[in-house]
Amino acid sequence: MNNIADNFRKVREIGYETQDLTSELRNKVLLDLANLLEDKTNEIVKANQLDLDKMAKDDPKYDRLLLNQERIIGIATDLRKVSSLASPVGQILEEVSRSNGLYLKKIRVPLGVVAVIYEARPNVTIDVFALAFKTANAVVLKGGSEAQHSNQILVSLIHQSLIQSNIDPGLVYLMPPEREAVHDLLNAVGLIDVCIPRGSQGLIDFVRKNAKIPVIETGAGIVHTYFDKSGDVTKASKIIHNAKTRRVSVCNALDTLLIHQERLSDLAMLVSNLAEKNVEIYADTESYAVLDGKYPASLLKHATPESFGTEFLDYKLSIKSVPDLDSAIKHIMNHTSGHSEAIIAEDQVVIDRFLRIVDAAAVYVNASTAFTDGGEFGMGAEIGISTQKLHARGPMALPELTSYKWLIYGNGQIR
Repeated sequence: MNNIADNFRKVREIGYETQDLTSELRNKVLLDLANLLEDKTNEIVKANQLDLDKMAKDDPKYDRLLLNQERIIGIATDLRKVSSLASPVGQILEEVSRSNGLYLKKIRVPLGVVAVIYEARPNVTIDVFALAFKTANAVVLKGGSEAQHSNQILVSLIHQSLIQSNIDPGLVYLMPPEREAVHDLLNAVGLIDVCIPRGSQGLIDFVRKNAKIPVIETGAGIVHTYFDKSGDVTKASKIIHNAKTRRVSVCNALDTLLIHQERLSDLAMLVSNLAEKNVEIYADTESYAVLDGKYPASLLKHATPESFGTEFLDYKLSIKSVPDLDSAIKHIMNHTSGHSEAIIAEDQVVIDRFLRIVDAAAVYVNASTAFTDGGEFGMGAEIGISTQKLHARGPMALPELTSYKWLIYGNGQIR
């Protein structure tokens, strides 16, 4: 613990020391890192392969763990996007002039030392650094052992980009991959300002239950799409296919399709293209009866209670028929994780009610939930998707990595 705690202290000290770095220098570091990622693509892929070799290809985490040239270029592109964005640090949120002559100003400030615990997601290593460094935060990273080689090479490139600009690389600390180190992190009161877990519901629950330091939850995604009786079949078919199959291992992937009973005759058409991706469907009684003989028998199964409220992270989809909008909303609110929910409808009254009542970080109308992503929201990248309601909700990017403080200017006033 002492060695880890000492590293926490070092990160904190360097974080204070680097508060005065200019925006130009911070942007230079991010651009240098983007170039390094592209220059070292082969080395990154080789290190990543060492991690992939330890994981079964049918493991849902395999896709999250995978780094290839296309994904590395995407990460570098996100870095350049973040460098082009204005930092919110120092932004004036509120100004007040009091009758006694005091002038008060509320401004955005860094959170401090931001720690992120994550599993098989090496892209998080770069995303967290980019957003945290841009907002003048120091960084502690606790990756999983399954991504050890990938994280190590990425952090080494981060350190190299910092050194190139004469910045102490101790600003970013990659903790040991062993799970036992998590205990040290969650008990680092006074050293870590906030901890953000990214991963399975089990990881998030563990962090929430055991942390003595502040936590921002980035929850699992149990995602629903409701096809209303006013829905457009052509739109719905494309949306459902994209939301389910674009990347099944991510938190914004569709888990449950709710369909109005009056539109059950369209169900086979709505899901027909899912068979091309071998998506297993767990259908309730009414839906099963419609799909029987119209969807591959080997992929069609009867739903059980466990089929609903489950984040599949796989080529699996549950389907439930509902008699009306309120029943759809009730099902969603009984099973949602508060991540992303969607409605496919043309009736504006129905749409407005769905938007007003459904409680989630992102609520969609006639669009795929695959868009719940910091990059897609124009944020450049993200720390995670917050499903809680305090401090931050939805994709967390630059503004969400800040707090605020009050500055009070006087001229001898006393109370």
